[in-house]
Amino acid sequence: QETLERVISARNRALGATTVSEKAAAEGQVAQALTGLFALSEAYPELRSNENMLSLQEELKSTENKISFARQYYNNAVTSYNVKLEIFPSSIIANSGGFKPKDLFEIEDPVERQNVRVQF
Repeated sequence: QETLERVISARNRALGATTVSEKAAAEGQVAQALTGLFALSEAYPELRSNENMLSLQEELKSTENKISFARQYYNNAVTSYNVKLEIFPSSIIANSGGFKPKDLFEIEDPVERQNVRVQF
C-alpha cells in the first residue's frame, strides 16, 4: 500500500507541476516510485502471471512511448521558437515584444535519464 501511495503521490506532483524544471523533477520522482513498484512485483511471483499486472506492464510501455514522444515534440517546438528569436526579421519583433527564450525539457540526473526497466 505504501508503494502504491508513493506512485500516486509522485504522479499527482507531476500533474501539478507548472514549470518545465518542476515537471522534469516530478517525472524523475515518478520513475523512482515505479522502480519500487517493480521491485515489489518481483518479490511476489504470483503477481507476474496476474492479468492486471500484464495489463499494467503494457500500459507502462505505452505511457513511456507517449512521454518520450511528447518530450521530443516539446523540445523541437522550443528549439524552433528559440531559433526564431535570434533570426532577422523575427528577432526585431521578439525584442520589441519582450519574448524570451524558453528552456528545453532536460533531465540532468543520469539515474533519472535511464528508462525504467520492467521485469516480471
